[in-house]
Amino acid sequence: MQSRFFPGVVFLVAAVAASAAQSDPLAVKLDSGMVSGSAGSTSDMRIYKGIPFAAPPVGDLRWRAPQPAPHWEGVRKADAFGPTCTQGNGNGSSEDCLYLNVWTAAKSANEKRPVMVWIYGGGYNTGSGSQAMYDGEALAKKGAVIVTLNYRLGALGFFSYPELTKESDRRGAANFGVMDAIAALEWVQKNIAQFGGDPKRVTIFGESAGAGMVANLMVTPKAKGLFQRAIGESSAWSTATVARLNTLAEAEQAGAKLADTVGAKSLAELRAKPSEAILKGGRGSGPVVDGWLIPEDPGAVFSAGKQIDVPVLTGSNRDESFGNARSADDFIQQARKKYGDLADQYLKLYPAGSDEQARESAFLSGRDEMAFVMRSWARLASKGKTKSYVYYFTQQRPPATNGKEGGTFAPGPHGSATHVSEILYVFNHLDNSRPWTDADREVADTMSSYWVNFATAADPNGKGLQKWAPYDGAGKNVMVFGKAPEGTQAPTEEQLAFFKSYFDKLYAK
Repeated sequence: MQSRFFPGVVFLVAAVAASAAQSDPLAVKLDSGMVSGSAGSTSDMRIYKGIPFAAPPVGDLRWRAPQPAPHWEGVRKADAFGPTCTQGNGNGSSEDCLYLNVWTAAKSANEKRPVMVWIYGGGYNTGSGSQAMYDGEALAKKGAVIVTLNYRLGALGFFSYPELTKESDRRGAANFGVMDAIAALEWVQKNIAQFGGDPKRVTIFGESAGAGMVANLMVTPKAKGLFQRAIGESSAWSTATVARLNTLAEAEQAGAKLADTVGAKSLAELRAKPSEAILKGGRGSGPVVDGWLIPEDPGAVFSAGKQIDVPVLTGSNRDESFGNARSADDFIQQARKKYGDLADQYLKLYPAGSDEQARESAFLSGRDEMAFVMRSWARLASKGKTKSYVYYFTQQRPPATNGKEGGTFAPGPHGSATHVSEILYVFNHLDNSRPWTDADREVADTMSSYWVNFATAADPNGKGLQKWAPYDGAGKNVMVFGKAPEGTQAPTEEQLAFFKSYFDKLYAK
């Protein structure tokens, strides 16, 4: 039964919320309600963590487009990160994970600072916007408003199934993680001005799979107008290699296999399964060409100049590679299978006269293919009205203070400028994990300044910085961060030309 005092109660709640907002200098009004953050290391820094940008994608909302975040009354505390999206390593992850975080030093909502939205890597199967290396405070101190976000991962974020395709009318089926990123960017358009950000100067930037997400967003019609610059670090639309994305039909076959593995015979049964069971059933495919969200293969879109035309900044690291070979015979067989009539040319550049030489060639070709992928992205993007910039990261990180190096942080056979190693420099966040040198601090200060300048004016150049010329598309005008490459430390023109010939063959009409 409705109480006759209910209207008064509503008025009282609203009055209390308004009073709390007025007394809290960290309170910000969003489209879904009030939030209050926390102070940073300095008095002008404000940090907001765990802000929901979409409804929890749980229950019947699993494998559906993100829905609007529910409204709340009063002032919501935004002083702790939200859960990470469910992933194979557990670690407190949850399907209720669509949260983002904001760092700002703006004193008012009228400052219109450039906005940088970070999309994390992890092979589309791991990661979160709350990882310590993505702390945005140092970048925010340089004048940008920094946003990090979560997106659904693995088979919960990138999953196809015939019944799901029919239910969704093909609209985004398989690319739920991409749709999460778009929802976060839509949230930015509606709310970032309240943090002193300019919704008309949004830069999306990411590393590894996060850079792949950035590249794929550039061919997504629904993302048009949501960002004005793009930065990709160590991966493009097909991640580290020259390849086409999977099609929806291919992804559906993988989804049907996953359903069989977990013992589900329908979409309803799949939605009823625990998330852990789904992840054990198989990995996510990453973005696929679904004919709607990603209408056609990004390589073809970029080659035709039909991508979202924004300035780009891309690059790779000297000692990163995903290439491997068990033996010389294995390496040669892989080369002939992948490159066909180009294999002989490839094997001259990357010989396999012995097992040891094959392993060396596998590493070098993986590194060089990554460099080509990033430079090809810049080359193709610069065919539009905008400019592109390319870097090559060579700085050798000091060893970890605890003596433990693992995963992508472990030094490769040629040094420690490995995959992901540039991230702490880009964020100017040299933490306590290593005995950083003055040279490291200089590289971090320089890179972070270039990145913020690019977000500010679509040009990385600024006072006190070495001139960074736009990429010429032919391998020149590459900015080196760290010791300059020497000899085999950098791809040669001949090696880059080979991968271009393979790219052209792959997309020949």
